[in-house]
Amino acid sequence: MSGPFDAPIAVLGAGNWGTVLAHLAAQSGHEVRLWSRDAAQTHEINTTRRNSRAIASLEIDPRVRGESDLGAAVDGAAMVVVVIPAQAFREVARKLGDVLDPRQIVLHATKGLELRSHRRMSEVLEEETCARQVGVLSGPNIAAEIAEGLPAGTVVTSRFPHVVKAGKQVFTSGRFMVFGASDVVGVELCGALKNVVAIAAGIASGMHIGENAMALLVTRGLAEITALASAMGARPGTLAGLAGAGDLMVTCRSQHSRNHRVGEALAKGETLERAVARLGMVAEGVTTSIAARELAIEHGIECPVLDSVHRILHEGVAPTDALEALLRMRAGRDVAWA
Repeated sequence: MSGPFDAPIAVLGAGNWGTVLAHLAAQSGHEVRLWSRDAAQTHEINTTRRNSRAIASLEIDPRVRGESDLGAAVDGAAMVVVVIPAQAFREVARKLGDVLDPRQIVLHATKGLELRSHRRMSEVLEEETCARQVGVLSGPNIAAEIAEGLPAGTVVTSRFPHVVKAGKQVFTSGRFMVFGASDVVGVELCGALKNVVAIAAGIASGMHIGENAMALLVTRGLAEITALASAMGARPGTLAGLAGAGDLMVTCRSQHSRNHRVGEALAKGETLERAVARLGMVAEGVTTSIAARELAIEHGIECPVLDSVHRILHEGVAPTDALEALLRMRAGRDVAWA
């Protein structure tokens, strides 16, 4: 292998998706440092080739080395890939700012928005670090399936074509297709907002409302994401791609989807606290629902599906009451351009 990717790849965050991305990069021939702040997790990765807390079934490629020192993980890396939950992202980005070299390419693969500030993760990176060669990796990527070697695709997007090219080089394999794009705003907003609709889909699934109603719910959710994301500067065409409709499709239907599982649990009468605790992982849609509602109000966009999820999660409205309220709404135009 020639060029800058003779140098290692650093992946920050040893959750299920971070671990799988590290494994994919290693399978493509790269030396990878997988950072976790948990020394015990790092030790397990290095001694057993397993990460039992995140994705126990995966035998991690031997070219992945666990690292618990952030500076050591990032030092000399050609690319740094940040896979940290949205509400902890700024804390890690601030520490990353102390060790990052501006010549390093930085991708993130986090699907969420920061509470209160509503910042996208690329904006957090640019605020807290010297990184300017920034990109996003997002798509219909159920980590457990990719770990099993099942085929999948994703999108790498950046304002800089060389960053997209680098992302494709690092992650493309025979079973993992990497497409390029340049709409950073659209890809990030799709990745964040679809999680809220996925909670609604999980609730609908748990209530057994039928496939017709599920199609109605998800497509109306997509229309709301399109309207809100477009008002915030996204290109509407992005919503039809892998990072938009593709990611929404899998997140709303897969039993592996954390947000879908939270929704199903709520429909069966569990409290939000119990549903999240039993999940044992972050469901980004829970906090993103707050940001989504605030952004919809700020931009004057009616988003009844997103708003209903917020009411269920944070205002104590019963799922059955929220569904009835949605069904009583007047039906307007199907799509804005029809």
